This record gives sequence, C-alpha cells and structure tokens, in this order.
Amino acid sequence: MTLLDLTPDQLLSTTRAVRRRLDFTRPVPDDAVRECVAMALQAPSGSNVVTMRFVVVRDEEKRRAIGEVYRQVYAMYKASPGYAGRLTTGDAERDRIQGRVASSADYLGEHMGEAPVLVLGCTEGADRASASAGIGNILPGMWSFMLAARARGLGTAWTSMHVARERDVAEILGIPYDTVAQAVLSPLAYTKGTDFRPAARPHPDQVIHWDTW
Repeated sequence: MTLLDLTPDQLLSTTRAVRRRLDFTRPVPDDAVRECVAMALQAPSGSNVVTMRFVVVRDEEKRRAIGEVYRQVYAMYKASPGYAGRLTTGDAERDRIQGRVASSADYLGEHMGEAPVLVLGCTEGADRASASAGIGNILPGMWSFMLAARARGLGTAWTSMHVARERDVAEILGIPYDTVAQAVLSPLAYTKGTDFRPAARPHPDQVIHWDTW
C-alpha cells in the first residue's frame, strides 16, 4: 500500500494515540492489516521464538461486545483517583494538555466498538504462565504494528485496561484463556488527516543517568 512521506524520525515522533480523529466510516483493507503484521513480526522476539499473536476483529457484533466491555472498565478507571482528568501539575498549560488527553480518552471509552477493526496483541504459550511470561515478545511487536499503521495513514491507540476483563474478551473471541495472554487492545482506522505532531516530552538530559543513577 502507499506509504506516507515520513522520515524514520518523523514516523517515530508522530505516531500518536489516535482517538477522536479515527474515521469510523472508512473500511480498512485486510491487506493493510497483513502488511502491518508483517512489520510487527520483524520486532525482537526472545530466543527467536515467535509467540506473538494478533486477533483482528472485523465482525460488527464482536466489536461492539468488546467495546461494551471496554466501556465498563473505562468507567471504573474514570471514577478512580488515577484518572487522567484528575492529574494536575500546577502548570496551567500542562494541565490544559492533560485535560485534552483525558477528553479524547473519554471519547474512545465510549466509542471503541465503532472502530472498523480492533486488534488484540497476544502471546501464546504451553500454559497460562508461559503465555504471560512471553509478554516481552508482543509489546515490541505491537509498537511496530502501530508504526507500520501510521506509515499507511492508519491510526491506533495503545490500551490495556480491558485486561481487567480479559476472560470475558476471550470468551467473545474464542481465545483459549489457558494458553493465550492478551496484552494490548487497539482500534485500527484511517485517520482524519495525517498531520500529527510530536508530543511535549522532557529534554533527554532530564531522564538520562550517565554511568550511575
């Protein structure tokens, strides 16, 4: 598929969590998903054993069922002290940005199931313990998936709070709970515009510890 004209640094610095700007009306071709998974499979995998698995949900009824699970879990998060909308720094501009993040997260909390595709990043093992232990394989894989999606004009949003109801989602999708651990749930949709910018982050020297802590 056609790729956006982005340098590697632009791709890395502008792959944002997309929520309000997801186009729920435009279908995502299966081949676009396959290309993103192909890129994900090139990510590091412990001992060169590929345990990452991707459950791609296109069925409307299943998407809406997962969206309802996510909505309920999100409602509990929103009522908690750690909710993004309650976090303040004392810096008015920083708090304004934090409020925007919370508002967009609220939107996805209500509309997750409307995305044309949902993608679950999972890891498989011989049993539940080994599946969970392989979580380090799917995490870089999912990030590579999201970078590949951004390069193709597709938006994603890294979420994991559905894991609080992981068994329910497993039942919706027929995922074998005893041998497959879910790690990440992301919507996948074309974005409304592609003009994403780097986020405000600390200067590197604020987070680097040279030689010792």
